Amino acid sequence: MPLRAKVASSVSRTAAALSRAAGRGDGSVIGGWIGLKIDPDLLAHLSAGRAIALISGTNGKTTTTRLAAAAVGVLGRVATNSFGANMPTGHTSALAKAGSTPYAVLEVDEHYLAQVVEATEPHVVALLNLSRDQLDRAKEVAMMAQLWRAALVRHPDIRIVANADDPMVVWAATPPATHDQRITPPHVTWFSAGQRWHDDSWVCPECGSTIQRSGEQWWCTGCPLRRPEPQWTVDDEGVLDPTGAWYKVKLQLPGKVNVGNAATALAVAAEFGVRPFDAVPRLGDVTSVAGRYAQVEREGRLVRLLLAKNPASWLEAFDMAEQAPTLLSINARDPDGLDTSWLFDVDFAPLRGRQVLITGDRAYDLAVRLEVNDVPFQHVRTFDDAVRAVPPGRLEVIANYTAFQDIRAELDRVN
Repeated sequence: MPLRAKVASSVSRTAAALSRAAGRGDGSVIGGWIGLKIDPDLLAHLSAGRAIALISGTNGKTTTTRLAAAAVGVLGRVATNSFGANMPTGHTSALAKAGSTPYAVLEVDEHYLAQVVEATEPHVVALLNLSRDQLDRAKEVAMMAQLWRAALVRHPDIRIVANADDPMVVWAATPPATHDQRITPPHVTWFSAGQRWHDDSWVCPECGSTIQRSGEQWWCTGCPLRRPEPQWTVDDEGVLDPTGAWYKVKLQLPGKVNVGNAATALAVAAEFGVRPFDAVPRLGDVTSVAGRYAQVEREGRLVRLLLAKNPASWLEAFDMAEQAPTLLSINARDPDGLDTSWLFDVDFAPLRGRQVLITGDRAYDLAVRLEVNDVPFQHVRTFDDAVRAVPPGRLEVIANYTAFQDIRAELDRVN
């Protein structure tokens, strides 16, 4: 690397280490921020010589990245932003900290995908899904798909692993010249992990006509845009690869959605030449992802933490949670998005019949939504109050970003 980049990388590592030593955080942002101030091209310099996978989408990025890093690890050391810092500062810090590695698997915030593609020149990009998120500042879903498509068109040699079940993703992954999605474009591998949230993809991004669905299939009523035939698919317990071979996937992570994330990770690893047979056992070693899915015993209660930040992810969280007392915690601080009106896009009916507790800065907003949804609840002021309010046994906790981190800190979890 150029001398400036070497100095910037060294300072980045030092700043991150000092941040961790001072208890100010894991250093995954500050190190990259300082490094990029010294050398604005540091991310590009650190990326040179590595085979890189980028993983982006509205939901599931962190978990899929952790699984993909485990799978690619079959080949050798892998740099990854395991703490979920998914903007260029986080990528820079992760690569600087890792030193020289042949591979990198990086989670990328969907708004930064184009910028990170330019800087890292990745071997493969995985596109998971697109749905509404942080309504006060996030881009409209179709606009996000347009930005993805424009970025990928500028790099036609990048291999793409994309979700066949999401019309927005299919359109973004398909070059404009390819009008018939029954023909897989070169360099695109489709996976099907199942998609239960459809409310952001009823209108075709190509022509504006209605999208119809029947079972797993979907198609536009006004143009050739339709669900492509996936090469990677999932069933309840395993994954089918493009050859038709089936692999039983034993995960320590809950929910069918994580089997889908595992299929995506295997598809990404396959782009590096990793055989599913070699990668599958490594997926079972992943137990907690930046505190998500962690289980902690507290005063005779087995507490499990689930992160949910938008309507699509809340739907999946309800599927993961057991039929047990459940604490919901909602904040509306800057990382969460300040607009909580998205709560009315979530159907809380699956919580009926269990003990429901609510807390957080915006618990009253949640209370109104639950009242409308006819879900009885109890308001508690603190996490400790919630623990004392439920009988010994399991307590499911579903929270958005900062509420999740507040509870995680209170439990003194270390990733």
